[in-house]
Amino acid sequence: MEFICTKNEANSRVDKIIRRILKNAPLSFIYKMFRNKDIKVNKKRVDIDYILKENDVVNIYLKEELYERFKKDEITKQTVKFNLPIIYEDENLMIVNKPRGLLVHGDEKDKKNTLLNMFLSYMIQKKEYDPTDPKAFVPCLIHRLDRNTSGIIVLCKNYQTNLVLNEVFKDHKKVIKTYLALVCGKVDKEGKIDKPLLKDSKTNTVKVSKDGKQAITLYKRKKCFTETSLVEVTLLTGRTHQIRVHFQSIGHPIIGDNKYGDFKMNKAFLDIYNFKDQFLHAYSLTFRDINGHLDYLNNKTFTCQLPEKEQKILNLMKGEL
Repeated sequence: MEFICTKNEANSRVDKIIRRILKNAPLSFIYKMFRNKDIKVNKKRVDIDYILKENDVVNIYLKEELYERFKKDEITKQTVKFNLPIIYEDENLMIVNKPRGLLVHGDEKDKKNTLLNMFLSYMIQKKEYDPTDPKAFVPCLIHRLDRNTSGIIVLCKNYQTNLVLNEVFKDHKKVIKTYLALVCGKVDKEGKIDKPLLKDSKTNTVKVSKDGKQAITLYKRKKCFTETSLVEVTLLTGRTHQIRVHFQSIGHPIIGDNKYGDFKMNKAFLDIYNFKDQFLHAYSLTFRDINGHLDYLNNKTFTCQLPEKEQKILNLMKGEL
């Protein structure tokens, strides 16, 4: 299929527009289309982060039956129940507490039970979004969290808010993201991890590599326990698996991380606390220096307390400041 980019789509990343068109396609499938050059702009191959311009011609090379299946909007009032804690909401955005285990976007195994689908159903119920209107802006997520990371995440309701927040989230001075993590060993009181990260899309893993993209993580130790440390983490960049890989790289992997973690320590937490999850929580967001219609968010901080299970573990462990 072919479409011409209008003023509404201009300044958006091409992959976001493709995801809007192919609503039911797994994210991994869309990324594969880019790798296979099945998506072109002005007859040229583009990367997923290409920014569309007005009048760009976008071609999607996809079998007709797949196109029809992926473009069909299956979101209805009854599709996915929205039952997440809402931290904040207004006419432009919503901030929620994502539970551990919930996907933000669909994957090959689960395309229905996702945060995005919950949000779309919620917007339909409130009559703030009509999926039958092809020109309607599709509500979306501004940033992502790993499936097994809990905590605060921002959802966008309209086009202008999407434009502003996409720029805001590129600048760590305008949005400060803070996490809480329980890591193996005793870390320094504070530190900076500045190591480039390279993602392997085929295996969905990340490693420290001089060929990777710059990644910077700041941390402060909040409490020490016998064999672990609770740390407050601030991201200056937003790379995939950044916190998990950075702490692994300095010898302090996150408790419960089943990909980059210390498996002996993970088993100990399973045996002692019946805890087999990833101890990483997106704790707070602070907005700074936002211009335009979202300037009312300036200097506001939104917080999201640790899940009850993690807090109980901290209460049971003996530690020192």
